[in-house]
Amino acid sequence: MRWIVGYLLILWLLFAIVTHVRQALEVRGHGRIATAADYTVQSLYHAVLLFLLPAYWASTTLTSPNAILLALLAVLALLATFDPWYQAIVHPRPWIAVLFPIVCIFAALNVALPLVGVRPDLALLLAAWTTTVALTPVVQRALDLRWPIAVGALAFLGVLVAGGVYAVRIAVPPAPLSLAQATLARSVEDNLPVDPLGSSVRAADLADGVVAYTAVYAPAGLRQPIAHVWRHANQVVNVVPLSPVYGGRREGFRTFSRKAAFPDDPIGRWSVDVMTTSGQLIGRMRFVVMP
Repeated sequence: MRWIVGYLLILWLLFAIVTHVRQALEVRGHGRIATAADYTVQSLYHAVLLFLLPAYWASTTLTSPNAILLALLAVLALLATFDPWYQAIVHPRPWIAVLFPIVCIFAALNVALPLVGVRPDLALLLAAWTTTVALTPVVQRALDLRWPIAVGALAFLGVLVAGGVYAVRIAVPPAPLSLAQATLARSVEDNLPVDPLGSSVRAADLADGVVAYTAVYAPAGLRQPIAHVWRHANQVVNVVPLSPVYGGRREGFRTFSRKAAFPDDPIGRWSVDVMTTSGQLIGRMRFVVMP
């Protein structure tokens, strides 16, 4: 946690300083100093992104919209890794240069805040608001505003941005939450699945019901309510609230939901989405019911 916060503070300070002094340095013939600062900022981007990628990889469901953020992190990490690419693509395009701190700060806070016990839904709001306010140096420089006005405007805008991000929260992985295990079974005994059924189930095997058994990994100190959302042919059939996840268990917090009542024609594709109660997708289990 301290490592992430320290990197973010250094990154933001360098970004703010470079934004304000670059032009003066170049006019006075000190372009090498600006270049050195750019390289330092690029190196910080690289370190932060490489740290974030494993956490987002673990919490992303590749067949869902939250894979978009993972892909963006991967692309930015590649750009920050190779100097020629960074110089050719980022330097001539100021909007990409601004995209780097936006993504790095937001994604890092989205992971860091739950590590100190902040629920992922609240962490999402705080990360979006803080990221918006962190752009104050860029806005102040671009619009030549007084600092109090710039800070106030960005603080207000941050509330709107946080609301917008929350509206599309399904597209943000709930890092550092991740699905450690998912099994379809006939029952559960001693908090373990009994007679796993695999990814293909015959309709006759549903007569006595089945169990969706999942283990969710969460950092120590985190308490997160979750639910199982059963779907048939992409249509919601049942939403089952579950006991809140308590973080700190290496094997994940184990829980399950049982489904005994199936439609008259259960044939087809089924899925069980493991969701936070605020609407972020932790993971998904799929199975097919055959005749």
